[in-house]
Formats: sequence, structure tokens, C-alpha cells
Amino acid sequence: MKKPYALLFILFINFTFAQTKQFIYDYISIPDSTQKKNSHSEIMVLNIDKEKSEYFSYRKFVSDSTINSEIKDGSYYLKPPGPPQKKSELPLADRVNKTSNSDQIEFITQVSESNYLVTQSIDLNWKLHPEYITVLNYKAQKATTDFGGRKWIAWFAKDIPFQDGPYKFKGLPGLIVKIEDETKSHLFELKGIRNLNYDFIYPDNSFDNKIKLSNKKFIKTFKENRKYPAIAMKLRYPKAEDAEMIKEIEKYLLEEIKKDNNIIEIDLIK
Repeated sequence: MKKPYALLFILFINFTFAQTKQFIYDYISIPDSTQKKNSHSEIMVLNIDKEKSEYFSYRKFVSDSTINSEIKDGSYYLKPPGPPQKKSELPLADRVNKTSNSDQIEFITQVSESNYLVTQSIDLNWKLHPEYITVLNYKAQKATTDFGGRKWIAWFAKDIPFQDGPYKFKGLPGLIVKIEDETKSHLFELKGIRNLNYDFIYPDNSFDNKIKLSNKKFIKTFKENRKYPAIAMKLRYPKAEDAEMIKEIEKYLLEEIKKDNNIIEIDLIK
């Protein structure tokens, strides 16, 4: 939705911050649609400055910061491979970088053992509604859109003058302070705001080599991995004596994928 927001610009002048404004969200999701009582909660961070925004998991940020520090002081070592961890035990790897006044985003994610940087164009068609709630003492207006195979209900605060929000959501005349899909499987809600008085740099490390892909190629890779989740392991361990171990790991991964049937962009698995 591309519309001029003159009032938003006026508010932006009055909404002062030092270097970066940091917004903390609680992200609650239901990974398995057959187990709706089992939800997963993750603290997500959205940093916004005048030119860009960065969205990431707080747990993943702490993990990456620790690895980066260990690499710098020489104490980091590659741990021996063990049994695969459940997805729910791992921090959410998804990161989203947005640039002001652009439909293009960078989506950074992990599929199997590889990290990908995906360029994607996002242009959401929002419909505004004359309904209001209060989130963190901010008056928020209702808006709806379709994205990722889901219908979304968002609430945005004009008094927080950023056309941004959690994950890939953006384009409303105020920050998205709450957004939930119609099935109540995915919910983002703003929980805190603070100023960062320094230039924020995400702690990427030398082992974090990202494969750049178009969105079309990423979708193909994503679907292939869900069908053959141990393909990278088979290539790494081609010896016959490893075949039985890999077979068991693949069986386990396929069972985990069956439980991961309610992903945020549900159209990727339909």
C-alpha cells in the first residue's frame, strides 16, 4: 500500500531517538496444528533507525554474540556432531532487514545446515478499519491483509511513526504493535520500547557464510529440504558404514517436519 503520509512525517520529527529505536515483541506460535495447546514463545527484536530496520530473535542474537566473541579470542571450537535438536529447542534463525522507502527486503534464514540470504519484494495490500485497541498505552487502529497464505489482523499506532513491524510486515501509517493471523496460530505483540545510544551491528561471524538466492530459488530449496532433510548429511558422509546412522536421522527429521506443519508462511508447504 503506497500512500503519502504527511502526518507521519510531522510525528517522526517529534518522535526523537538517539541512534536506534528498539522494539521488543513477544512472538507466540503453534508449530503443530494438531496440538494447538502446545505453543512456542520467542522474544523478537526490531531495531529501527532513519534508513533501515533489523528484525531478529533475542536468543539467536545472544548465541551469535557468544560465538563471535569466542572466535575473536580464539576459544571457539567446532563441537562434535550429536543427535539433531528439536526445532522448538533452537532459537529462531529468521532475520529480516528492511530499507526505508523500498519494497525490497533481505530475509536471512537457515535450512538444514545452510544459511541463506534471500532478496524478496514485499508489497502488502492493507485495508484499514475504524476499530481501535490500546497496546502499551498507545492507541492502535485495525488493519487487515493477506500474506503467506494467511489472513492477518494488525493493529498499528500512528503515534509511533514508523511504517514497519515485526517479521516481513510493513507499510502502515504507524508501527505495527500487534498482529495475529485469523487462525490464531501466530501472534506478535509489542512488549517494550527503548533507545539505543550506539550504532547497532548484528554479530555475524566468519563461519556464517550465507548463500544468496532469489525468492523463487529459495522456495524450491525449502521444499526440497522438507522432502529430503538429510541430503546434506548424505553428501558429507558418503561411506557405506554411515548409511544406517543417516537413515535413522532422516527418519527422525521427517517426523519433526510432520509436526512443523503450521509455519508462518503456510503457502510454502501447500
